[in-house]
Amino acid sequence: MTDVRPFRALRYDPERVDLSRVIVPPYDVISPEERVSFWERDPHCAIRLILTKDAEAERDADYDDVARLIAEWREAGVLAQDDEPAIYGLRQRFAAPDGAELVREAFFAALHLEDYESRVVLPHERTMTGPKADRLKLLRATGANLSSIFLLYEDPDDKFAGTLAPAFEAGPTWRAVDAAGTEHSLTRISDAGVIEAVRHFLADRPVVIADGHHRYETAVANRDVCRTEQPDAGADAPFEFTLGCFANAYAAGSLLLPIHRVIPDASLPDDTSERLAGWSETRVEVAGAEDVPAALAEHLAPLAPAPAFAADDGSGVLRVFVRDESDGDLAIRVVHREVIEGVFGLDEAAVSGGAIRYGKNTLQAARDARNGVGLVLYVNALSPDDVFRVTGAGEILPQKSTFFVPKLPTGLVFRLLEDG
Repeated sequence: MTDVRPFRALRYDPERVDLSRVIVPPYDVISPEERVSFWERDPHCAIRLILTKDAEAERDADYDDVARLIAEWREAGVLAQDDEPAIYGLRQRFAAPDGAELVREAFFAALHLEDYESRVVLPHERTMTGPKADRLKLLRATGANLSSIFLLYEDPDDKFAGTLAPAFEAGPTWRAVDAAGTEHSLTRISDAGVIEAVRHFLADRPVVIADGHHRYETAVANRDVCRTEQPDAGADAPFEFTLGCFANAYAAGSLLLPIHRVIPDASLPDDTSERLAGWSETRVEVAGAEDVPAALAEHLAPLAPAPAFAADDGSGVLRVFVRDESDGDLAIRVVHREVIEGVFGLDEAAVSGGAIRYGKNTLQAARDARNGVGLVLYVNALSPDDVFRVTGAGEILPQKSTFFVPKLPTGLVFRLLEDG
């Protein structure tokens, strides 16, 4: 099924740059203000390879300047390509929302591109045309995978972890700490036996795109163009692959966090209990926003995987609802169908049109509710089982269903298409 290969990474020389100053978050989560900050932080910052300084400049950008910049940095020794192919083990040490320290282990490799119809690489969300067109311009101009796709595989018992353990224990080759405080340790793995074990393990299972749908579909579009331009290139041509980072969805360090719903200028109707026939309600008093996360952990989280939510209007009382019976449908779908549409009249078209907002930070959402932003509907996180069940059936998760942390930074490794 999933075909991965070692590759010769293009990477920063840590003797010439401070890795912590040049790595940046994925391009699609960088705010306009952060663009300017990252651009000015270091003359070799990776943001200069993936985004224009001014967002308005993207419309007319051909990214030839990025190609020249890569060539200049290689000539100056800022970027260097490894002599031999390898895979690259990644350890990310970070703080969970509850303050606990966690470690996620993953690895970078070249991923063979597959059409979604083959059911090898599985999407969990829909994409938009605009971002893909822009990313294709960048890919065609530079001939490089500058940002990795982040993918999840199934290993509920975490048996595969032992394969990479010796390499991780030998110590990292490079280390960086990002702006969020996450420590990223990278280890080059060239042992042929380990690489073959990795390939054999993934060959038996599909992978789900966690982050990077636009990048993946851009790589597929580029592959299709290159096949026309180079009809004799063969199945192992560099353009048949892209840069992927792979992690076990079930490992302790792979966090899937909820994305809460915010309905602006709304409150629960007086007849909510009547409209939600078949749901039970519990009322929980909270003194302030800071008490909401603990209250949700005690009263909402244990209700999973049943359809459930907690409504917060900032009054100091959380109204926690749980459906008495479950038909097996995804909990977030039930909440959208029976609550957001059934109670508030906001159908899929209204939601897609921006009728609701989203909150990834529970404490901030609680503060917003108390500042009159609107009604917050807290929901539980999806489980890895949910993700693989839905994507395995060829379905798409509802918009903004899950939030994967920590994010995968840009700048740890790049992949050139000129030689794979």
